[in-house]
Amino acid sequence: MSRGVGPCVLGLETSCDETSAAVLSPDMEVLGHVILSQDVHEVYGGVVPELAARAHLQKVDAVVDEALSQAGLGLADVDVLGVTAGPGLIGPLLVGVCWVKAAAYGLGKPWVPVHHMEAHLFAPSLEDPSAEPPFVALLVSGGHTLLLHAAAWGEYRLLGQTRDDAAGEAFDKVAKLLGLPYPGGPVIERLAATGDPARHALPRPMLARSQRPGDSDYYDFSFSGLKTAVVQLVRNLEAEGRMDDERAHVAAGFQAAAVDVLAAKTLRAVEETGCRRVLLGGGVSANGVLRAEVADRVGSDGSVFHSSVRLALDNGAMVARAARFRFDRGDVAAAWASASASLPFPGLARGAA
Repeated sequence: MSRGVGPCVLGLETSCDETSAAVLSPDMEVLGHVILSQDVHEVYGGVVPELAARAHLQKVDAVVDEALSQAGLGLADVDVLGVTAGPGLIGPLLVGVCWVKAAAYGLGKPWVPVHHMEAHLFAPSLEDPSAEPPFVALLVSGGHTLLLHAAAWGEYRLLGQTRDDAAGEAFDKVAKLLGLPYPGGPVIERLAATGDPARHALPRPMLARSQRPGDSDYYDFSFSGLKTAVVQLVRNLEAEGRMDDERAHVAAGFQAAAVDVLAAKTLRAVEETGCRRVLLGGGVSANGVLRAEVADRVGSDGSVFHSSVRLALDNGAMVARAARFRFDRGDVAAAWASASASLPFPGLARGAA
């Protein structure tokens, strides 16, 4: 392997239910990458933190070993170790952080704590070098919905966020209501493709024409009301004995409503910032309808960046890339550093652009 300029980075992701490790070369090439998704949670319709932490403990060594094997390297060849330190489920987070801290101590190498959502910002750049600031970023995942303006890497302004459920959580909950398996996003998208989104009118919470820049809800999101509307619709259809015939149409209506809100708020940010470069990140950004809708609204005079489906989900490659950025800035962890389920987003300022 050519050493290039800079360190070789190992990235480890264990914030929820994916155990993932990746090796990033000094030239930003992904040399090895393994993502192991946990299927134990399907029985419960959502992630069980204790089971997730146990599964990470059982698999982390093998996942790291395979990523290093793909890269043709040993652990001693790694210069820097990066790990998701938050936000996320504290048990799973601690598995990854403790593993990296122990490895770093044993090797005498530095380690870098990574913010999970900043890592999602970096994911598209692994496949498209032009996916760099400035851009408006919509970060949508199972635990977060954030709308940011990034002037530069490490310089972010929070425009809006969800006030209740995250977009991915709403997809999962609606899928469970419809009797669909976990995770809900992919199955709802597949089922919705066979339904009519106009058959059942569902609300677009916190999206009104009367809203103006400066209003507290202009950029913010809310999905609890949409979820409640689906609950009532499903109850009515079940009482009428029509649920089986209407399931695809309900999925299509829900997806259309959620995508409409996400795309509309993103376009508001584009118009107010004057930045027609949009980056989509997080697991929900893998939704093809969302990608197409945002691209359509941004138009041919703008650019929309997103990663492949593999890198849109939680993964070690994005953690390694974010760790490389932070390491280059000198953000190396102290010996006492640990995981935090509510880790602050680094470089994030609040308020309108």
